Amino acid sequence: MRSFDEILAIAAARKGGAEAVLAGAMPVKPAAELAAIPSADWLAQMARGIFQAGISWQVIEAKWPGITEAFEGFAPGPLSVKDDDWLEDMLADRRVIRSGPKIVAIRDNAAFIRRVDEEGGGFARRIADWPAEDFAGLIAWLTENGSRLGGNTGPYMLRAMGKESYLLSRDVLARLVEEGVMTGTPGSKKAQVAIQAAFNQWRAESGQSLNVISRVLAQSIGQG
Repeated sequence: MRSFDEILAIAAARKGGAEAVLAGAMPVKPAAELAAIPSADWLAQMARGIFQAGISWQVIEAKWPGITEAFEGFAPGPLSVKDDDWLEDMLADRRVIRSGPKIVAIRDNAAFIRRVDEEGGGFARRIADWPAEDFAGLIAWLTENGSRLGGNTGPYMLRAMGKESYLLSRDVLARLVEEGVMTGTPGSKKAQVAIQAAFNQWRAESGQSLNVISRVLAQSIGQG
């Protein structure tokens, strides 16, 4: 497995210098700032990812004000107890993406967030305190307890909210395979452990965030 600096050099040669590669990484919010984010905002970002799966992001962006209105601002408490009559109304509501499984998933995630909030500390605090060295564990927790947060939906949500994260895009996966970090499906437990270990090593070598490392890996693959 190459060092972070070696992979950065590959990316820099492709993209016009290390500065250009590093500059595009999304910033990471401090834990205190993450912990202060309202639960409704976390649910709203989950909903964006869920609705956007298989649909152009421009469509979701255009419909977002209406979606937010229809979901009453994404307050987890009220949404978590909505009944089947509400679901039928939502399926007829032109403001939203009228997919029953996606709407139900958002209601289920409202219940998930509410449960964590009631356990003490709160959902945002749980996310904020989760160590970057176990990002794979955070994704597993979201996947196991939430609804339709698997694949890159959960990681994209966390990245958008400001949590330090890596994204297993096609190019990142290609670099991980090239470095001998993983073979086969990235969703297996063995692969997840190996991927986290590789990111932890590159993080320790470089002092860079998972966001930066993920970007560098992605920029090091492909033509030009």
